Amino acid sequence: MRKILLLSCLFIFALVAQADTVDTSVSYIYSSDYNQARLGAAVPLGINVSVGLEGKYVEDKFSLEQGAFKDPVYSVYLPVQMDFELFRLNLTPFYYFKNDFEKQPHLKDAYAYGINSQFIMDLLKDDVDQLYSQAYVGVSYARQKANTFDGTLWEHDDYDQMAFSLGLRQNFYDAFMFQVAGAVFQYPDGVSHIEAFRGILDMKDLAFTESFDVTRSLTKYALSARITRMWADNHSSLYAAYHYAESYTAEPEHSMLVGNTFLVAKRAHVDIAFNHLQDSHGSNKRDLLYVNLNIPF
Repeated sequence: MRKILLLSCLFIFALVAQADTVDTSVSYIYSSDYNQARLGAAVPLGINVSVGLEGKYVEDKFSLEQGAFKDPVYSVYLPVQMDFELFRLNLTPFYYFKNDFEKQPHLKDAYAYGINSQFIMDLLKDDVDQLYSQAYVGVSYARQKANTFDGTLWEHDDYDQMAFSLGLRQNFYDAFMFQVAGAVFQYPDGVSHIEAFRGILDMKDLAFTESFDVTRSLTKYALSARITRMWADNHSSLYAAYHYAESYTAEPEHSMLVGNTFLVAKRAHVDIAFNHLQDSHGSNKRDLLYVNLNIPF
């Protein structure tokens, strides 16, 4: 898998180097627990298909005793978007490079790979009254080399994970957009024997649920909603979002998110958001700042 992904990265990098149009983006997320950075580029292949290459960096800032990785976590993504007349299909294979835990001999190295897929279909497209409805279905799969604790011993296993998501977007007059979504997670290898889990995969790579935090616990399900006020002529928007998630290996979580998108130059687009998270008991509070810059060339 790693060799295939590396060859694919080299191929896409060659496409980016020769493309007439390149859509680039860079983002940074700061919090008390993590530093995150992401860099990506995408190029069109004809009218209906685009391919991209993205890299992500995550630095754990909490203690090694709490399960932090001693080195930054690096992952790579190969997003492919296909736009057909009746539907759109997004496919994103990904790979997490091997990393390990320090000063914890019972925790061994970890890595992961998988694919995120999303099928998007227009339910209503009325250009006259500017009313648009979309539904999307997501199916994702990942396998990671992870550390599991059954109450007695730590084991170093290949662990399979899946996520199924469903969402609905409604656009009114190109001024308001409402979105609701839900995701459920399945573990073919079972969860009943697991009391503690240490893995490398960020669960949002399987299903994004309105939070910018890194989630490595085994999520059970997540529900989310977002409302956006748009000013299409000015290419700007304000948005607010909420999600609630339950996990097999962590406390239930609430996420509140507010953000603003706007142009800073003729072709430079910025997205800035503030994300507050806390568990269901009102403890373990943390705040995140998200900044994304998108520039097409």
